[in-house]
Amino acid sequence: MSEKKIWLSSPHMGGSEQKYISEAFDQNWIAPLGPNVNGFEKDLQSYLKKENIHVAALSSGTASLHLALILAGVERGDEVLCQSLTFAASANPIVYQGATPVFIDSEEETLNISPVFLEEAIQDRISKGKKPKALIAVHLYGMPYKVDEVHEVALRYGIPVIEDSAEALGSSYKGQKCGTFGDFAVLSFNGNKIITTSGGGALVTKSEELKRQAVFLATQARDEAPHYQHSHIGYNYRLSNIAAGIGRGQMEVLEEHVSKRREMNQFYKGLFGTVKGVKVFSEPENTYFSNHWLTVIKSEENGVFKTEDLRLFLENENIESRPLWKPMHLQPVFKDAPFYGNGVAESAFKNGLCLPSGSNLSQEEKKRISDAILSFLKTKML
Repeated sequence: MSEKKIWLSSPHMGGSEQKYISEAFDQNWIAPLGPNVNGFEKDLQSYLKKENIHVAALSSGTASLHLALILAGVERGDEVLCQSLTFAASANPIVYQGATPVFIDSEEETLNISPVFLEEAIQDRISKGKKPKALIAVHLYGMPYKVDEVHEVALRYGIPVIEDSAEALGSSYKGQKCGTFGDFAVLSFNGNKIITTSGGGALVTKSEELKRQAVFLATQARDEAPHYQHSHIGYNYRLSNIAAGIGRGQMEVLEEHVSKRREMNQFYKGLFGTVKGVKVFSEPENTYFSNHWLTVIKSEENGVFKTEDLRLFLENENIESRPLWKPMHLQPVFKDAPFYGNGVAESAFKNGLCLPSGSNLSQEEKKRISDAILSFLKTKML
């Protein structure tokens, strides 16, 4: 296979990252604190454009979610509601706390958490004497979940919302940025995300005091003392000044990255627009604005083709694609966890596919993708 591999979503540098990294080396700020950490947090706060938003830069989105659960008061024996169609990192921190995940199915329009099954789950858990302690709702692949409906249910039952915006930096709902709706929100800067710090994340809080608590826990919970004294269990979760320097450079090109990802969504709409039984997921209405971190297609059960056949065809062309996240309630590690739904997430996993969506795809690479997909469709539509 001679052609260079086309990745699903590869890192895309903007040019200024090296400047911030060099400054850190010149000033000897090689630590989990420093000007880049402070600057990156301020850049994120400014971008989110919401009053009373405070950002703590951390080592990963998973670490951010773990601290959000701690600050929300989740403890051993509690139950936490969680979207089932998501990456395992949304659910794993629940178990870190000794709590039990309660998984909720998706709705068809956005593939995010169903408000209907969410309320059904809450009512049933309460009837069993286990009112859920928190809710983790995910903006899947950058598509905002049904914010109004989900938060109305959570508010009515007094359940705090942890907004998993790991895939949704740059997305918005009714003009408000994702990452600003929940009692807490989580961002991710993993290598494949809309912007990257190579590995990193952030916790978004609603007060300076909550941010202070998060940073305290993220730096091994060291008490105020000349010696090392600890009254709480802490974690090594702070983002390094070097990684934050990459993030500062990436923030300068975030809007460009979002624009390029959205162009890829339109690109696939053009390719699949006339193919019966195939849906390219996009915003259900104009109140939603997705960064389209990954473009998702779904084929009907008895459609023109099976998405697994397309995945294998593209793999043979050295083009990466990937099935949607396997729902958490189907994962062996969570086989005993409660689940509420009717199969939407399972159908999306079975019949869906994520296509190459990187903001750095060249015209030549787009042509290779287009030629490959059209060639595949020709064999299926003869």
